[in-house]
Amino acid sequence: MTNSRLLPALWASFDRFGGEMNRWLENLGAGAPALNVWEDPEAFHVEAEVPGLEEENLQVSVTHKTQLLIQGERQDQEPSDGRWHRRERGQGRFQRVLELPAAVDAEKVEAKLEGGLLFLTLPKAEEARPRRIAVKAE
Repeated sequence: MTNSRLLPALWASFDRFGGEMNRWLENLGAGAPALNVWEDPEAFHVEAEVPGLEEENLQVSVTHKTQLLIQGERQDQEPSDGRWHRRERGQGRFQRVLELPAAVDAEKVEAKLEGGLLFLTLPKAEEARPRRIAVKAE
């Protein structure tokens, strides 16, 4: 490959890498929650760590049929009589975007907040579910 054809491909790779780094850094901002994600034949399941958050401080939405958006805000907590020595838990607004591998039925998504964990069940859209195909012999 000549240099004139190699350079555009190289720049495109750098652009993609830069975009991925930006998304990664955005997810670190304000303590975006850590996630566990798995699927079964019927749905995707997500667990998000959101200690100290109440349901009114969380928003969950599905966009473009395959994109999960978790947004929230952790209130800034100052010590009443003292000073900080370490602050590892983020505060302020956060958002976490997750691209799912198949479309989901946004009307049937269920969300439950329990013990500092957000549990989401995202049923797969009918067209994304596996189908058994009958085989006929002649």
